[in-house]
Amino acid sequence: MAFKFQLLKKDPKSMARLGIIQTDHSTIETPVFMPVGTQATVKTLTKEELEAAGAHIILANTYHLWNQPGHKLIERAGGLHKFMNWDRSILTDSGGFQVFSLADFRNIKEEGVYFKHHKSGAPLFLSPEIAIEIQNSLGSDIMMSFDECPPYPSSREYMEKSVERTIRWAKRGQNAHRNADRQALFGIVQGGEYQDIREYCTKELVAMDFPGYSIGGLSVGEPKEIQNKVLSYTTPLIPENKPRYLMGVGSPGAILDGVERGIDMFDCVLPTRIARHGTAITSTGRLLLKNKEFEKDLSPVDHKCTCYTCTYYTRSYIRHLIKAGEILGMRLLSIHNIHFLLQLMADIRQAIKEKRFLEFKEAFYASYGLNESESDF
Repeated sequence: MAFKFQLLKKDPKSMARLGIIQTDHSTIETPVFMPVGTQATVKTLTKEELEAAGAHIILANTYHLWNQPGHKLIERAGGLHKFMNWDRSILTDSGGFQVFSLADFRNIKEEGVYFKHHKSGAPLFLSPEIAIEIQNSLGSDIMMSFDECPPYPSSREYMEKSVERTIRWAKRGQNAHRNADRQALFGIVQGGEYQDIREYCTKELVAMDFPGYSIGGLSVGEPKEIQNKVLSYTTPLIPENKPRYLMGVGSPGAILDGVERGIDMFDCVLPTRIARHGTAITSTGRLLLKNKEFEKDLSPVDHKCTCYTCTYYTRSYIRHLIKAGEILGMRLLSIHNIHFLLQLMADIRQAIKEKRFLEFKEAFYASYGLNESESDF
């Protein structure tokens, strides 16, 4: 089977849609949020906790796993699924974003990117072929093309050259892919805020007939209005029978905006990252639990939540753990935040199924504290 996407239903009042992705490891209902397991682990959580939260696909990071422990070791261990004891689906990014966001020095050439390790300063080189080789060794179900992620803002002249290179690199990666029968390789649409460049990039990548497409170069500091505008004119250019993936987005407001504009897949480190700093995502907005106001609050993190954390622990106890620097506090909030976002996706899917997505979005905003002109990026 390897990879299959089926479009099930479209919302009559927006571009929101229901679908199913099937891989050799799991069936994934879309729209879906994918927890991020950068180092082959979603920080502080076990496989069983992820499954209990309802995760059917997670993301792992090509750049970091390439550097430690190395893709060849993971391949000898039987691939990433066996190495990390995760038998559901895995998506790996290409490492391109890390090259352009972490490295202090980088020299972009046609053959690839020369840069320095973000910690040791050791010289490194990554190309489309190497990025694909690493992901082939990891054995992920969904792989990403190696692209350039230009900074925001970038000039039109720079963006035009960057997109041409990204298109050439996408073709080289496609040619280097040796496990197309078992691993789906997605193309990545770039182009910044320039509509004609986005349209051109999408057209060229669609002609290559990738199994799915990511919309990259967003959630990199641009205003919410620009992100939504880019999505509004880009997603309709991607064939309906291919999944659409918005990289690096995971706040409830941004997810709802993305779903409304036809996005099927999301990922972000946000739920576990803010959990480690004592923040919970709840139905009434974010709560910074280390604040004094929660010291004697014996209620659950979120009255509407059924996760393990909300079932057994109070805001007061979690505040104590966070203030004391106890790992359990970070774990309990990570469990809750992941569960919250995965439940949000389930609620979104149900709303689309019942043709009431926009009504659901409005009701969520009213409770969470957002409106049509605001978001919680």
